[in-house]
Amino acid sequence: MFNDPKFYWLIFICALVGILEFFELAGMHAPAWFAIPFYSLIIFGIGHETLWHGLKALATLNFKSINALMLIAVAGAFYLGQYVEAAVVICLYTLAEKLEDIGIQKSQSSLGDLLDKMPKTVLLEDETIPIRIENVKIGDIMMVKPFDIIALDGVVVSGFSYVDESTITGEPIPKDKALGDTVFAGTINKQGFLAVEVLKTKSDSTLNRLKEITLQATEKKAHTQKFIETFSQFYTPFVIALGFMVVFIPVVFLGEPFDPWLLRGLTLIVIACPCALVISTPICIYSAIGNASTHGALIKSGRDLESIGQVKAVALDKTRTLTYGKPIVSDVIPFGSGTKENLLGCAAGIEIFSEHPLSLSIVEAAKKDNLNFHKIENYERFIGKGAKADCLVCDNSHHCIGKLSFILEEHHVPNRVHAIIDSLNSQGKTTVVISTHEQVEGVIGFIDEIRPESKSLIDGLRKLQIKSVMLTGDHQAPAQSIANKLGITEIKADLLPEDKVKAIEELVKKYKFVAMVGDGVNDAPALALSNVGISIGSLGNDAALEAASIILLNDRLDMIPFLIRLGKKTINTIKFNTALAISIKLIFIGLALIGLSNLALAIFADVGVTLIVILISLRLMKWNKLASS
Repeated sequence: MFNDPKFYWLIFICALVGILEFFELAGMHAPAWFAIPFYSLIIFGIGHETLWHGLKALATLNFKSINALMLIAVAGAFYLGQYVEAAVVICLYTLAEKLEDIGIQKSQSSLGDLLDKMPKTVLLEDETIPIRIENVKIGDIMMVKPFDIIALDGVVVSGFSYVDESTITGEPIPKDKALGDTVFAGTINKQGFLAVEVLKTKSDSTLNRLKEITLQATEKKAHTQKFIETFSQFYTPFVIALGFMVVFIPVVFLGEPFDPWLLRGLTLIVIACPCALVISTPICIYSAIGNASTHGALIKSGRDLESIGQVKAVALDKTRTLTYGKPIVSDVIPFGSGTKENLLGCAAGIEIFSEHPLSLSIVEAAKKDNLNFHKIENYERFIGKGAKADCLVCDNSHHCIGKLSFILEEHHVPNRVHAIIDSLNSQGKTTVVISTHEQVEGVIGFIDEIRPESKSLIDGLRKLQIKSVMLTGDHQAPAQSIANKLGITEIKADLLPEDKVKAIEELVKKYKFVAMVGDGVNDAPALALSNVGISIGSLGNDAALEAASIILLNDRLDMIPFLIRLGKKTINTIKFNTALAISIKLIFIGLALIGLSNLALAIFADVGVTLIVILISLRLMKWNKLASS
């Protein structure tokens, strides 16, 4: 950006032309034989692209082009013999365009800088010569030395180290990595040697996927940006027409001299150029998205950034969102003559076929106690309810496991079972029931730890006067227990995935702008239906990356109030920049109409306001209200 020699050459030319303009204003005019070739050289050397695009726009009658305004202004100034003003117009306009490019590049640079630093080769196990990263295959074992940037996503197969994931998650504290842990491309090995089995090629790596999402963010424009761009398309031809009328009416109908009114018309065209209006919104959006990414939040588009700033209610999934989503078996309660070991072994035999968090916890508990898993056949899963299967070990082969409501579809459940379930639920525990065709065999209780930042999230939303709503497939009692601890007043429990969709529809009708926070997989329909879907726990999960509008790469829920504040700040900055640009332009348009402005002053005003809105917009990159949110 600022290392480009052409940029400094442009600064030098602009400074030179500015000095020459000062001499002109002081009455020291260069002779025509010198001024015409000298300023022509500057104009065509600096602004040949602008003039060429302007000429093509006029040739095709495309009066929506800003370049057409510049061509008209330069040609008119040359006709009037104001050669230095013509040079000032083209030089400062070119400088403004360059500053716009720098602003956009700066707001998008963080991920690009990381990609530039990525290793081009890796050393594989039992090899002495590194190979190009493009030639690495899934399943290869790459060797990662201390302080190396990890080249590809993989899983540690030997070694121990601390890995700095701040380049992706924004979290500064390195994480322990040992056998079985996942590592991601772009993160930095801070200590020991690691042998890593490659899970994804370069093109499919998490880092590359994040790059694609970041690039796509520029394609989905915010509604404000679309409006301003549409406005500019009609505004530019209107300015040309107005400039023409400023010249035509006084000269034709009032008999005024042509040259002074031509100068006023050209001055109006220059000052009315919508550069500041057009550039303010994208730089604001790119800067805010860049800011969010440095804090570990990936916002997919300007539209999503705008929407998060308008949110009035936030729906939160309980499991794996407000809680860690890793429930631990806390109670195993058999009935009749059964034993805890038999009950847990049978449950594990059924649940080994499921990936549900409660199923995984049952299997893990059985493994921890070295229990024999019962052999199972005829397994049948009922999404959101439970499962059925035939156990080849128990006397009664047919078994059901799942929610109490699911068991009630099979047979009556005694009051004492209800009492035990109610007691466990009142403690904030989740329960599943195991039964045969005829009777309940037992109850298993689970406890799930609340994330420490969940309370900060709810408190932050309350300060912003945003409603928090818990959506969960869990029972009312454990959901209520967690809600009470966090300060959530509205709960919708016992929800199937389709029920969550209906709940989001109701919230959108009531609050208009609603965010949904979930794990990005099981909650995908609800995330998609909300105005803003926020996913946590998505790093390395392509499906989750696709499902959400905003991805919390560091899984920090207390980022959400910050993102809402950032969205509001971005919207307010765009409004302020727009009002500032329009106000200054109206003032100078008035001065131009009464003859108190000239081309040089007009272009200085235009470039000045453009530079001001760029600098104001770039401040969003460093804006930080994370601590106070």
